[in-house]
Amino acid sequence: MLDVFLPQSCVGCGRAGARCCAGCAAEMAAAPARRLPRPSPPGLPDCWSATPYEGAARRAILAYKERGAVALADVLAQVLAFTVLTALAGTGGGWARGPFAVVPVPSARRASRGRGHDPMARLAGLVTRHLAAAGLPAEPWAALRQARRVSDQAGLSSTQRVANLAGSLCVPRGAKSPPAPSVLLLDDIVTTGASLAEAARALRAAGVRVPLAVTVAATRRRS
Repeated sequence: MLDVFLPQSCVGCGRAGARCCAGCAAEMAAAPARRLPRPSPPGLPDCWSATPYEGAARRAILAYKERGAVALADVLAQVLAFTVLTALAGTGGGWARGPFAVVPVPSARRASRGRGHDPMARLAGLVTRHLAAAGLPAEPWAALRQARRVSDQAGLSSTQRVANLAGSLCVPRGAKSPPAPSVLLLDDIVTTGASLAEAARALRAAGVRVPLAVTVAATRRRS
């Protein structure tokens, strides 16, 4: 409602106009690349991101997730879809010539309630449409659920994050069957890779392959 009644400005640079101007959108999509955390947790799929978690990308992700700026969803989805296409071109991506499922890493239930929406579920639906428009046989599959509560990840080391998340996700019994044998996993940010590795473990336990994970941004690791 605020977007309707108040003058809009770009979340990336502050210029009046669209919520994300063409220049900031181009900045976010300028350098898709494989960005694996070091060290990578066991079971992490090949991991690509559009950009480091800084600048326009950082501001856009925070505005979308934490401040309800859902008007940014399609811009972020286009950035993700472009990164997926770049990753497939760079790796061969033969598995994507057949049907594959697009699965978001779910937010914790309390986080979704606090935000008023599930940001990754919304993005996954839009990414699926963009990939289908590009001729890829993508289908959405909101398969993952929280199996238990986890502690706040802030301040935890990579080893502690893996332990904190172990067994925290599942594909529930009675859930819709996988629409395809392979899964493209989506998240907003990769830091240590623990969330993506746990999501991949739960999906593999349900009998599907997880050859690729894609995020909008990757946190730069500090020694």
